Amino acid sequence: MLFQRPDDDTLYQALMARDSGYDGFVYAGVTTTGVFCRITCPARKPKRENVTFHDTVAQCFEAGLRPCKRCRPLAPSGEAEPVVATLLEALDRAPGRRWSEDDIARVGYDPSTVRRAFKRRYGISFLEMARLRRVALAVENIAGGASVIEAQQEAGFSSGSGFRDAVARLIGEAPRQMRGKALLRADWIETPIGTMVAIADDHALHLLEFLERTALPAEIRKLHKATGSTIAMGSNGPIEQTRNELAAYFAGHADHFRTRLATHGTPFERRVWETLRTIPPGTVMNYARLAAALDRPDASRAVGRANGANQFAIVIPCHRVVAANGSLVGYGGGLWRKRWLLEHEKLMFQNHLGPLETCHAPE
Repeated sequence: MLFQRPDDDTLYQALMARDSGYDGFVYAGVTTTGVFCRITCPARKPKRENVTFHDTVAQCFEAGLRPCKRCRPLAPSGEAEPVVATLLEALDRAPGRRWSEDDIARVGYDPSTVRRAFKRRYGISFLEMARLRRVALAVENIAGGASVIEAQQEAGFSSGSGFRDAVARLIGEAPRQMRGKALLRADWIETPIGTMVAIADDHALHLLEFLERTALPAEIRKLHKATGSTIAMGSNGPIEQTRNELAAYFAGHADHFRTRLATHGTPFERRVWETLRTIPPGTVMNYARLAAALDRPDASRAVGRANGANQFAIVIPCHRVVAANGSLVGYGGGLWRKRWLLEHEKLMFQNHLGPLETCHAPE
């Protein structure tokens, strides 16, 4: 049987004891401060009546909570656990396989341990992920011209209504509406500051965002509308190129992102994004100076909105824009990530290029 979450009183005792057995599986929300924490957070403990518990980071954000700066609940816990890596490899070898708890046990793992490991890493269980991969295969088959019934049978769904519901939840369209549509791929990219979601066709990257960003569902809906494409789980050339370029960036070797981007903004937004890519690493620019660089000195607010509409985190470096007084504001991935990225780039720039002589610093 899969692990069942204990009652809230038990979880509160675990919070008081900083019980690592629950770390990453349940998050504690503090209503008086508006933050959510790991169970192992070392901060001063809140009163019982001021604590709520949530199974996922997504639920915390839906409740209007923000991540604790002390325990950093969004920070990854390092390399993927062996059980995660092993099962992901198995899933990659046979994405159409129908997995069950018995299958997990037969390969030597405890189903509840597997569930916690995957929920901790990705926010969904391994069985849910495997089911999504099967549905993704069906989406690809339908987009390629296969009949709905053929795709349903290939994906291992005995119920037509169940198959249609699964596809609709994944991509927001009925199976019969997908035939002949272009296909976008979506995959996870692990980074030192959290999991990112990359979406691309075979020619260009369409979206790169942190998984926990609250605006991500709206961005995906916007992408659906802009492209008229179907989105299925999997990887392709642009995603793999982005993965490699991000790995070099986080390793401090380079900040050159050459993956082709498919931008879907207005002409003004695209001009802002192009200008953002001219800001050197290790430097910052304020909104007024960015507007002046566009010959629109009175458009600071519009520049700010365009900055927030950027759908390519890190690659289009909107994190290099700060307030007029130099403070860090307005980053959808979280201000702690913005600070981390700026500090990383400053160190990378100094290590490779020496001290700065000029800088787009805030006035």
